[in-house]
Amino acid sequence: MGAWFWVWAALAAVLIVGEMFTAGFFLLPFGIGAAAAAAAEYFGLALGWQWAAFLVVSIALLLGLRGFADRVTHEPPEKVNVDRLIGKIGVVTEAIEPGDGAGRIRIEREEWRADSPVETLIPVDARVRIDRVEGTHLVVTPVAMTETKGD
Repeated sequence: MGAWFWVWAALAAVLIVGEMFTAGFFLLPFGIGAAAAAAAEYFGLALGWQWAAFLVVSIALLLGLRGFADRVTHEPPEKVNVDRLIGKIGVVTEAIEPGDGAGRIRIEREEWRADSPVETLIPVDARVRIDRVEGTHLVVTPVAMTETKGD
C-alpha cells in the first residue's frame, strides 16, 4: 500500500465523521468516494484511476442521495404546535370588528384571539379559515358556506 492509500483512507474517515455532525447527506458521498479511491490504490491502480473512482462514486452517490436527503430533512408533513391550525376552519365566538379586528374564535376545543384583514364585521357563529399566526393571535378570513362542505 502506497502513501495515497493512507491519504484516501484519512480523507474518507474525516468526511464520514464530518457527515455525522451535519445534515443533508452532503459529505457522505465524498467520504464513500474517497473510500473507493483507497480501494483502487489498495488494488494497485494508478493515481488517475483513483481520482476517477473518487469522482464517479462521489457524483453518483451525491445525485442519488439528493432525493432521499430532501425527503428526510424537509418539514414534517404534520405540523405541530399552533402551526397545525393553519388552513383549518373555526367558528367565531366573539365578533371580529373591522379596523382593530379583535375577536375570538373556537377551533377544535381551543379558543383563540383572532384578527382579520377583512374590512367588514365577521359576526358570531361565522366560519373562518385560519391563514397564519401572528404572535398569540390567529389571522383569519371568512369562509363562504359552499367552501366548507366536506371540511
